[in-house]
Amino acid sequence: MQLFLLTFGLLLIIIAAMAVGVIVQRKSMASSCGGLGSVGIEKACDCDDPCDKRKKRMAKEQAWKENQIL
Repeated sequence: MQLFLLTFGLLLIIIAAMAVGVIVQRKSMASSCGGLGSVGIEKACDCDDPCDKRKKRMAKEQAWKENQIL
């Protein structure tokens, strides 16, 4: 039982250290698989006619991009 607790504690310390490293670097997590682009999907919502909520979000994103200061 002591070995289990020691191993579990060590694993928790490693996970916490990795989390602190990600937070300190302020860098988003990235994977090596290429995401949705690798399977031929250009965007997350691949619908021909998105729902109203998605349309509002897309309009808001477009307005933000147009008013962005470079």
